Amino acid sequence: MKPSILIADDEPSILLSLQVLLQKAGYDVRLARTGQEALDAVALARPDLILLDAMMPWRDGYDVCQALRADPGCRTLPIIMLTAKSRDVERQKGLALGATEYITKPFSTRDLVTTVRRYLDA
Repeated sequence: MKPSILIADDEPSILLSLQVLLQKAGYDVRLARTGQEALDAVALARPDLILLDAMMPWRDGYDVCQALRADPGCRTLPIIMLTAKSRDVERQKGLALGATEYITKPFSTRDLVTTVRRYLDA
C-alpha cells in the first residue's frame, strides 16, 4: 500500500501542483482547504505525513499542528509546515508547536520530495 499524504493549503494552485508532484512520486494524496478540513481528514483516516500551510482560514496551520500534537495518536505523525512566513520567529513558533519540519515558500519541489521521502521511505 502506498504511503498517504494529506496536503492542507487554501491556495488551489499549490494544492494541485503538490498533488500532481507527490502522486508522480508514488504517494496517495488527499487534500484539505482549511485547517478544520485537515483535522476532519485526519480524524477520518490518519495519513502517514501532513504538508500543512501556516496561513489558512478558520483554523491556521499553527492551531492545527498544536491540536494534532495534543492527540496521542498523532504525536509522532510527521508534519511539514509549508509557508510564506519566513521570519525566524514564525519558524520557531511552528517547531515549538510540534512541526517536524518548516519549509518556506517558494521551495524547491525536488527538495520537498526528498524531505517527504526521508520521513516516509525510512
